[in-house]
Amino acid sequence: MKTLESYVDGRWHEPTSDFVTLINPSTEEVLAQASSRGVDFGAVLQYAKRRGGPALRAMSLVERGAMLKSMSKVLREKRDELLDLSRLNNGTTPSDGSFDIDGGGATLAYYASLARGFEGGALMTDGAAVPLSRSGEFGGRHIWVSRRGVAVHINAFNFPVWGFAEKAAAALLAGMPVVTKPATSTALVAQRCVEIVLEAGVLPDGALQLICGSTGDLLDRLGPQDVVAFTGSAATAARLRRGERLITANSRFNVEADSLNAAVLAPDVKTGSPVFELFLDDVVREMTQKAGQKCTAVRRLLIPGSLLTDVRDALEGRLGSIVTGNPAEVAVDMGPLASSQQLEDAVAGIVELQQDARLILGSGKRVDGVGSPAGKGFFLEPTLLEAPDSRGATAVHDREVFGPVATLLPYDGAAAAAADLMSMAGGTLVTSVYSDDEEWIGAFVECGASDTGRIYIGSEATIGEGLGSGAALPQSLHGGPGRAGGGEELGGMVGVQLYMQRLAIQGGQGMLGRLTGESQPAE
Repeated sequence: MKTLESYVDGRWHEPTSDFVTLINPSTEEVLAQASSRGVDFGAVLQYAKRRGGPALRAMSLVERGAMLKSMSKVLREKRDELLDLSRLNNGTTPSDGSFDIDGGGATLAYYASLARGFEGGALMTDGAAVPLSRSGEFGGRHIWVSRRGVAVHINAFNFPVWGFAEKAAAALLAGMPVVTKPATSTALVAQRCVEIVLEAGVLPDGALQLICGSTGDLLDRLGPQDVVAFTGSAATAARLRRGERLITANSRFNVEADSLNAAVLAPDVKTGSPVFELFLDDVVREMTQKAGQKCTAVRRLLIPGSLLTDVRDALEGRLGSIVTGNPAEVAVDMGPLASSQQLEDAVAGIVELQQDARLILGSGKRVDGVGSPAGKGFFLEPTLLEAPDSRGATAVHDREVFGPVATLLPYDGAAAAAADLMSMAGGTLVTSVYSDDEEWIGAFVECGASDTGRIYIGSEATIGEGLGSGAALPQSLHGGPGRAGGGEELGGMVGVQLYMQRLAIQGGQGMLGRLTGESQPAE
């Protein structure tokens, strides 16, 4: 059996005890084991701060961008190998695996291209200089500088490549060394990604370390210059946030957590129209891609009462034709959930949803998958529910089922009513709205924008252009308020600035110009 090693303090560390097994979720075959037993987390931080940090800060933004471009290239060269590992350890179909792997490579490439927009050194300016005296000779401006700590990345099980790449891209471009910790259950792909990058020699020593297994006392050792970026459940995020050391040191802590995302159909959309079909296509994809195991997957479907029957019938037909099974089979459309724990949680969640909603498609229980042995694999069919009392459906607005599960919620067609229902989840990563009525959309945005991190608008103009609400593009903000964690990742330079310190510098205007002129965005 393969034992996953951590890469720490400039070497590969092989554990000898406290193992967690990694399995194939389609067949339940054991693939590997992982543990961080024996890792000296104090040495991990010191190696990053003494070796990786100074080396990265000595590089210009353009040089760091070239480094990211090389990372993207070496991962692309191993794409087929990573796809095979993703199928085995994540249970992904070829399209789902490529969504993760290609997305990670594309994000690295985007941040590499973003760095080309800066001239000179490693310092970044923020806005123009402003006069602070009557004559104007004394002035000030804001600048961004690299934080002199370590970026600790704790990633979720569902995107082992993209999760690693999008966080690492922003941190490395900012000049911070990275300690990445993938979810143990699907660490096989992430471990190989780090191995590929290290073998290629595209990073300076200490810029990237890997923890396979528990983080041990790592978070208890962090200081005020360090940054933690966490993706996972709100419950785990809350527990980590209460860590005494994080509180006393005031380490920066960014969270992307649970999200009961909503897809909203507006009343101007007619049954059978292009926008109606776009809504159906997007909902089916966002429910079934990666078996619904995406933070951006749609969980609640807000439908005008006049369209409810048509939408229900159309979704039953489309979702009912999805073939669930082992992604090694060509005919399979959707693979398994990632682990037995994820399956158990999803089944329990469906039971909770049925307190306020009726099951109209799917059994709500584990099923056998096409191409897998009977009784093996963590398969759940696409599952659709309907809640007659949308406002009273407390469980639907509170319980995220991390799988191919969504609930129909009727509303009266008013934009304010739809926004109110959307907001009942307490903060989401993304809300998708389908309409050509700009006045209605404007009213929805006015009422509901503060409750979500991103609004995706599907209209006749975007058919064939939009990538769907589930695509967290590096150019746009990824994060959301409240329950969604309150964090901000990606969004171009927004994601980079998480790992930098903004400060005001004041002095003579001539000196300020000379001090900051080396980092101006290129014309």
